[in-house]
Amino acid sequence: MSRFYRFRLPPWARHFLLVMEQVTLPLVIFQALRTLLLPTTLDVILLSLLVLLLVAFTLEWI
Repeated sequence: MSRFYRFRLPPWARHFLLVMEQVTLPLVIFQALRTLLLPTTLDVILLSLLVLLLVAFTLEWI
C-alpha cells in the first residue's frame, strides 16, 4: 500500500522519505552504540523510536 501512497505525494515529500529511509539504519546503529556505552532514559526512548521507524520503513508501512 505504501508504494501507491508514495506516488501521490509531491516530489519533495517523496525525496524526503527516500532520504529518511537511507539515513535511519546508520542512526539506529550509532544510537545503539551510544546507548550501550552511556545508557540514559532519553537514549533508550530515542533508540526505540528509531527502531520502530526502521521497522516501518522495512515493512513498507510508510
